[in-house]
Amino acid sequence: MHIDLYSDVVCPWCRIGKQNLSRALELWAEKGGEAVTVAYHAYLLDPGLPEEGRPFTDVMVRKLGGENALKEALDHVTRAGAAVSLNFRFDRVKRMPSTRLAHRFVAVVPEELKAAAVDALFRAYFEEGVDIAQISAIGAIAAEIGVNERDLLARLHSGEGREALEADLAQARRMGITGVPFFVVNNRYALSGAYPPEKMLQLMERVSKGE
Repeated sequence: MHIDLYSDVVCPWCRIGKQNLSRALELWAEKGGEAVTVAYHAYLLDPGLPEEGRPFTDVMVRKLGGENALKEALDHVTRAGAAVSLNFRFDRVKRMPSTRLAHRFVAVVPEELKAAAVDALFRAYFEEGVDIAQISAIGAIAAEIGVNERDLLARLHSGEGREALEADLAQARRMGITGVPFFVVNNRYALSGAYPPEKMLQLMERVSKGE
């Protein structure tokens, strides 16, 4: 079975959705399910962000319509994260960064490290408030997951990962994806949103049975 996951690394519900997928895969393995591969694809929540990003509060207040709405939204996602053992520290998040560089980073790391790269980006941004649009931040995250920092930065400076990023964005447009996380199972079934592990498991069972 193969799952394609479209997400953005500044999307809190994408982080929760990935956590739920991980739990669903654990349950699937416990049931003796077939092997599952997961591919991580880029999506930009705000493709119009400048490379240097913008102040987080300014962006979110404008998007949600006010400071009270922002506080309610952040409180809600913080509670939802805690329910699945994820920590969100929005008090530390100062920037809404462009995630193009972060997505290119995920594209160029070895396949077996892509999940760790995505998790490390989520953790750096949502728990430590790291500006992941900065090349130095990406270098530190690379070192954290065991990737040679100097080599990785040289590859990014050379432009590597841009074609993969643009291909993912083009595919998302062709598929009509307007929100993430977005899961595609065996190129046949789609699921949009941070569904609970049990719901994801049900879909996997349907796919496995050929329904």
